[in-house]
Amino acid sequence: MKKIQIYTDGACSGNPGPGGYGVILKYNENVKELWGGEAETTNNRMELTAVITALSALKEPCEVELYSDSKYIIDAVTKGWARKWKSNNWIKPDKKKALNSDLWEKLLALLEIHKVNFIWVKGHAGHPENERCDQLAVMGSKQFNKI
Repeated sequence: MKKIQIYTDGACSGNPGPGGYGVILKYNENVKELWGGEAETTNNRMELTAVITALSALKEPCEVELYSDSKYIIDAVTKGWARKWKSNNWIKPDKKKALNSDLWEKLLALLEIHKVNFIWVKGHAGHPENERCDQLAVMGSKQFNKI
């Protein structure tokens, strides 16, 4: 099984507002960058979209170290919250609807294919790949800024 390193970030100008995501995939010496965005979205949706885009880019099941500065994603996956929300028909323990269930469905399906170890990194703290992903995410969001 191939071992891949993935770095992701999401950004939003306003929340909601124009948003973007950035991804770096590393396999041995190969590096690939992906980015994009949406005209009206939220930061959490862009964080999720970054992870989904990265895992969807893999052509076969892989062992992945996924680095993100999103506690929302890291905690929801590693603490089992997202799976629990799904099993409760996307209702959280506080009886409120879990947000972004459409994206969580996609992510949970991808986690059935790939073996992913989620690693939290502090955002905007000089981590080179996280900083680059942030640049890509901002670039993705700027394509939707109104002139």
